Amino acid sequence: MTDPWVALEPGADPAERVRTLRRAHETFTVAGTVPRPVRAVVADSWRRSARAGVGPDGTADVELTDGDLGAHRAEHPLARVMPLFRELMGTFAADGEHLLAVCDAHGRLLWVEGHPATRRQAGRMNFVPGARWAENAVGTNAPGTAVAVDRPVQVFAAEHFIRRVQPWTCAAAPVHDPRTGRVLGAVDITGGDGLAHPHSLGFVQAVARAAESQLALLAPERPRSTMLELAALGRDEAQLNFAGRTLRLSPRHSEIVVLLAHHPEGLTGDELLCALYEDESVTPVTLRAELARLRGVLGPGLLASRPYRLAAAVESDVTAVERRLAAGAVTAAVSAYAGPLLPASRAPAVVRLRRRLAEALRAALIARSDPDLLADWVYTPWGEDDLAVWRALAAARPTAAIRARLCALESELRAPGHWPRV
Repeated sequence: MTDPWVALEPGADPAERVRTLRRAHETFTVAGTVPRPVRAVVADSWRRSARAGVGPDGTADVELTDGDLGAHRAEHPLARVMPLFRELMGTFAADGEHLLAVCDAHGRLLWVEGHPATRRQAGRMNFVPGARWAENAVGTNAPGTAVAVDRPVQVFAAEHFIRRVQPWTCAAAPVHDPRTGRVLGAVDITGGDGLAHPHSLGFVQAVARAAESQLALLAPERPRSTMLELAALGRDEAQLNFAGRTLRLSPRHSEIVVLLAHHPEGLTGDELLCALYEDESVTPVTLRAELARLRGVLGPGLLASRPYRLAAAVESDVTAVERRLAAGAVTAAVSAYAGPLLPASRAPAVVRLRRRLAEALRAALIARSDPDLLADWVYTPWGEDDLAVWRALAAARPTAAIRARLCALESELRAPGHWPRV
């Protein structure tokens, strides 16, 4: 091969090449050695696939569905260039009975579009939006390998590591963030043997470069320096980032900022007093003193009064979890949940907000019944004694270890004098 990244040069016999590759694939799966006719990029990928534990009869798992997929798409930088991908590749894919696919940097397919019959055929091997086609999950394939090696690559027929994918040919190129250079994902064209041509590889490479140019030209998103970024989950002292500064707030100031972030319209002094203090004997003078100290910590112009409010937009980890739950993106919500909100706080309004958020997340987890998500919850300090989630996990994944832990937890909760955690 004069170009090691092209799968089939013009003039080569596709049928003969397929037979050669199938024999080589069988040799590798049995003996672990790669015969000479296999391209170096494919041989290296087969070895990585085997080391990752990928089996030749495996299949892709669908990791993102419904709301999780929609939320991930909406937040992904490549969503901004999907119109460009469709304009440049949509007609080619539809007319040639191919598929246009776009994956993220983890090899998860975000969009799969093109000829309806081809989409149905691809769906039988889970080449669908939300499925993970990373090389370490399904072996050698164009989008997954392009992300793994960070360069355009073409994969022909039995060069695919998984047998059920071997009737297909694909070409993909990584797309980079034009500012940082990091890989955002890959754009891919998938179809039959007709794609085994140098032009298909050059085509996707040109589309990827066009997407990077478009990203560079698009108006930048809202500057983060104009926004307060608040982290209050899983910590007793909140962290506030703004204008290049990072502040670690005291426990009381953390409570105030969390409540004001949750009420952007502001709170009166009386409302804030009731929200913060269990002791009704605390006077407004005490609150005003705390607010004066907080104003000094934040600096001029950030804490307004009448009513008390934050004078800048706030993005908090609490609202991020709430927003993802509202969108049905349970996986994304769990990943953003770093623990209970200000866990040591006894401020009445903070306690209510903490419980409401945790209960909403628990209810979504139980309703989803995804054993991996449920396990992620119960193997955390805040979820280790969560009986309802353990029961849901035991129903979804009834292993001996999980059933034993559930029985032990039920016995503990029945024991005299046991008080469950709040």
